[in-house]
Amino acid sequence: MDLLLIILGFVLCIVGIIGSLLPILPGPPISWLGLLLFYFVDGMEWNYWLLGATLFIAILIFILDYIIPAAGTKKYGGSKAGAIGTTVGLIVGIFIPIPLGFLIGPFVGAFIGEFIFNKSSSKIALRAAFGSFMGFLASTFMKFFVALIYLGVFVYLCFQHQAILF
Repeated sequence: MDLLLIILGFVLCIVGIIGSLLPILPGPPISWLGLLLFYFVDGMEWNYWLLGATLFIAILIFILDYIIPAAGTKKYGGSKAGAIGTTVGLIVGIFIPIPLGFLIGPFVGAFIGEFIFNKSSSKIALRAAFGSFMGFLASTFMKFFVALIYLGVFVYLCFQHQAILF
């Protein structure tokens, strides 16, 4: 059972990394679940500070993931329609069968939101779309970095407790 928990925890950390790149999966919270499973292994002493801090970071990153792209749109002159277009474009982009549709979707969504719904000039709409794209890249990098750190913590804990585990 312990080996199954370790393998499942490792798989969740890897899925969390993948989820940090795909907008449909919440990467850091999934990686955190991998860390949590590690502590259910027999003989493991619970480190509530580590679990609490990593849970707080995972929740914070999860919330910021929805705020940063919209904030990027607004920072570059976009409006609420551009921010909504960013979110809609992100969701639609996941299902478009072209490579990297999830990268193109927020950009196109913000552009359409600004251009059509706010009757903005193409220059303003393009600038807002650029802001949404930059916000999306920033939030993706942030999620990816945190998920990698969680995988590193998982591997470190495995090596630190290898006498108990194996």
